[in-house]
Amino acid sequence: MKITSAEFLTGAVTSKQYPESTCPELAFVGRSNVGKSSLINSLLNRKKLVKTSQTPGKTQEINFFKINDDFIFTDLPGYGFAKVPQSIQKRWRKMIEDYLLRRKNLLAVIFIIDLRRSPSQLDLNLQRWLEAHRVEYLLVATKLDKLSQSERKKQKDKLNIAYFNEGERELLVYSSKSSRGRKELWGEITFRLEEFRGN
Repeated sequence: MKITSAEFLTGAVTSKQYPESTCPELAFVGRSNVGKSSLINSLLNRKKLVKTSQTPGKTQEINFFKINDDFIFTDLPGYGFAKVPQSIQKRWRKMIEDYLLRRKNLLAVIFIIDLRRSPSQLDLNLQRWLEAHRVEYLLVATKLDKLSQSERKKQKDKLNIAYFNEGERELLVYSSKSSRGRKELWGEITFRLEEFRGN
């Protein structure tokens, strides 16, 4: 997809602060330090639209970005970073869950994991939560460029079994550095946008 415009709309911590919009939305969620901001910037071919940080847990609100004046990307706070106090983690969790359950124009969640890592309990819990609440999601494994060709296949197979138990679904792999996997992820996003407009 050609990106003609991408702009920051607003940040929100409660549903009252969400932008009023009928545009379809895609939300990005993942553990702190999984490369979520870098993935969004890479997808949009922008260097600094979404601020990246060396400090995990930096994003403390839901950030909305308007793309092509047509749809919205929503960047949700990263979860599971140990140095963030428990009280703040609980607040973030409520913020994320409220958004995922209440936002009527949410098309799907881009659920980001690290290709190099074994599934954490937090990631598996989030997957179960999304499925229990029938929230559509795409599982995307980042940091593809950090592994060799043989390691990539091995890890991808391992994660597919862990998350999907060799079912019909399969995770997508992505490198924010080389943009490998960009075409495939955009294909999935475009399909959902077109489906939305067809309804």
